[in-house]
Amino acid sequence: MKNKIQLITYVDRLGCKNLSDLKSLFQNEFKGLFGGLHILPFFYPIDGEDAGFDPIDHQLIDPRLGNWDDLKLLSDEVDIMADLIVNHVSAKSTAFQDYLQKGKNSEYASLFLSYETVFPNGASEADLLNVYRPRPSFPFTTFKLNDGSSKLIWTTFTSNQIDIDVNSKLGTKYLESILNTFQKAGITMIRLDAAGYAIKKQGTSCFMIDETFEFISKLSNQAKAKGIDVLVEIHSYYQTQIEIAKRVDYVYDFALPVLVLDTLFNKNTSSLKKWLAVSPRNAITVLDTHDGIGIVDVGSENGKPGLIDDAILNEIVNKIHNNSKKESLKATGAAASNLDLYQVNCTYFDALGKDEKAYFMARAIQFFVPGVPQVYYVGLFAGENDMDLLEKNKVGRDINRHYYTKNEINSNLEKPIVKKLFELMLLRNNHPAFNGEFKLIEISDNILNIEWTLNNEWAELFIDLEKMNMEIKFSAFNNKTKLIID
Repeated sequence: MKNKIQLITYVDRLGCKNLSDLKSLFQNEFKGLFGGLHILPFFYPIDGEDAGFDPIDHQLIDPRLGNWDDLKLLSDEVDIMADLIVNHVSAKSTAFQDYLQKGKNSEYASLFLSYETVFPNGASEADLLNVYRPRPSFPFTTFKLNDGSSKLIWTTFTSNQIDIDVNSKLGTKYLESILNTFQKAGITMIRLDAAGYAIKKQGTSCFMIDETFEFISKLSNQAKAKGIDVLVEIHSYYQTQIEIAKRVDYVYDFALPVLVLDTLFNKNTSSLKKWLAVSPRNAITVLDTHDGIGIVDVGSENGKPGLIDDAILNEIVNKIHNNSKKESLKATGAAASNLDLYQVNCTYFDALGKDEKAYFMARAIQFFVPGVPQVYYVGLFAGENDMDLLEKNKVGRDINRHYYTKNEINSNLEKPIVKKLFELMLLRNNHPAFNGEFKLIEISDNILNIEWTLNNEWAELFIDLEKMNMEIKFSAFNNKTKLIID
């Protein structure tokens, strides 16, 4: 993976009708801004129940977007990351529909996880309560088969997302076939979506257990043998995340978004600095994603303290709601069909009260901390909450999944905050210092001072939180030695 900023986006929500339009965007408006592109699910269909994360056919690009040849042409322009959805398939998939028709006589019967697959002798109350769940109800759905019988099927997320047995012969073959398709299309990196839930075992939490690590390691080795790097997506307690990072290629720094908010809201860097002292260096850093702003990643767990005191964390969440004029409240928790009750749904710009100076500071922090930065397409334009889309779909995460038109893209490119952000991105991508050594300079809790050095090259970020002033200086680059902030 290049040590340059990545873009994460849906094809059809960025003023593009198809993959060819997206390629044109990278050749023109976005030229030089990104070293990689994470395309959110582009499989058939892109407009399922979970915005593409419930594929009917994981090896078919939605025809409305193009085909694998179009993706291969795009991969010649920019490094591509795609999602390998390891935990589930759509209930509408050919395989599951065949299972509903034929039951145990279906050739696909062993692909799907039923209640009895994991609990052949039944489950105790403790077994069921011990299962880690991203949603409040139990992870099962009752399906009626063609012969009139009923089956309790594992559905970790929604009733349309059918969990597969990744350790079965069919499960192994299924994932291998997707990797082969990705390799042929020029995809050089995958994100293992929902990998933490992939292994179910009686007597455990069925989340990130030892067998899960074994599965991730095996699948990662298969991918790497095909020239594909692996990013694992896990929301978890920060110390768990540190341990996970030791065993995989890349992890997300999901703690960073809330820590940056804490820094700016409370004008105190202590929690952020605590994290930077131990944070994984093989990280993809984010501020916003297609999901919400994660809370579990910085909070306490089973009496163990988090990166931020729980009382302060509650204040941060309330501050987000207030800054967004309560819009985030309408999209968060049980308010809007949310799968992840531990996330706050809101654009990052709105979370900061649409304060452009604070937003630019937040991006500067992201680009200066260790890791490869990833920028979400809405955040690229300092986008605002899409209340119309939220109202239309009643899905909380849609508040931050706006459909941009081409005219909106062109208009946003002229915004001063966007132009400043692009200048900062070009610096982060191309200044040699960012390939060197990271140093956190300790002054006081209201000062954040970060420096990168490589031989005689250097780049420095200095933020005075009391005065809300920021300086970005660097060794000569493009005939400049500093960025003009105001």
